[in-house]
Amino acid sequence: MEKMESDLKKLLKDGALELGVELSPEVVESFSVYLRELKAWGGKMNLTAITTDRDVIIKHFLDSLTLCAFLKNGGQEGLRLLDTGSGAGFPGIPVKLAMPGLEVVMMDSAAKKVHFMRHVIRTLGLKGIDAIAARVEEMVVIEKYAGRFDAVSSRAFAGLGAFVTAALPYCRDGGDIIAMKGPAVANELKELDGIKGISAPEILEAKVPFSDRFMVIVRLTKHGNAA
Repeated sequence: MEKMESDLKKLLKDGALELGVELSPEVVESFSVYLRELKAWGGKMNLTAITTDRDVIIKHFLDSLTLCAFLKNGGQEGLRLLDTGSGAGFPGIPVKLAMPGLEVVMMDSAAKKVHFMRHVIRTLGLKGIDAIAARVEEMVVIEKYAGRFDAVSSRAFAGLGAFVTAALPYCRDGGDIIAMKGPAVANELKELDGIKGISAPEILEAKVPFSDRFMVIVRLTKHGNAA
């Protein structure tokens, strides 16, 4: 069991390095605790369909860390990220662990998942990160957080057009809207036609280490007031 744990930590650390992210032993240990809590809670709450340790590391942790390379200025101190549809904390918690100076708000409509995310935040002693139970389209939430974020991300939103439309009010002028998608996203680009207040999309690819998956990042920049 100890050998397996050591191998898993090496898998995470080596995979992160392939993404240009260096994880300290302390941060690797935090990921280990996160994995343990995900397994402990997942059996009761159906947090994720991915259950093996190796698959969680590759398909959740490393997949989430692909976002790091696409945050402007390397997620510098005070940069604010809103992660929508976070589920069990992806990509928000892994990105926060890798970039501790980043300020993160995670949003999910499922209260049980928000309860789990807050538990992980407390367990790991993380500061500058929160999870809220809300739908991204709720007007009261939009009014509270309007224009407050340098980047808005999603790994789970179904449609690209719907995500960009929902994300616009939260993103400051000059900020990024980042959709983490698979190769089929090319079929969704037409959904952006007619959406005002955004730049042309940048399509960027990142190979997820130890996997045949490519993460396609669609990054747009908000400019002016979206009408």
